[in-house]
Amino acid sequence: MKARGMTLLEVMVALAILALAGLAVMKTSGEQIRNLDRLEQKQFAAWVADNQLTLLRLQQVWPAERWHHGVSVMAGLEWHWRWRGVATSAAALRAVEIEVRLDVEDAAPLALLRSYQARP
Repeated sequence: MKARGMTLLEVMVALAILALAGLAVMKTSGEQIRNLDRLEQKQFAAWVADNQLTLLRLQQVWPAERWHHGVSVMAGLEWHWRWRGVATSAAALRAVEIEVRLDVEDAAPLALLRSYQARP
């Protein structure tokens, strides 16, 4: 009976395939870790925007058509927010836009929330 096993070439090819698969897994894991920070920032920014909308509704103020700026602290970071009222075709209804950024100089907001408020 003849003994059968893998040749050295077959073992080397298998190791090369395993190494490539390992590199692909490491690259994907690294990308996910980098994206996790961005997703966390976007979630906190959405919460800050939601908090500002809730405060605006609790105050029962008709939103003016100009930007209102402020800073909130959440998760140990300062979040720069701004909101404004936007006229709609219905006189008793006004849109409210809220933008949240980590840096006031950022071109694009991390969160942008648009809602509507009826005249009190």
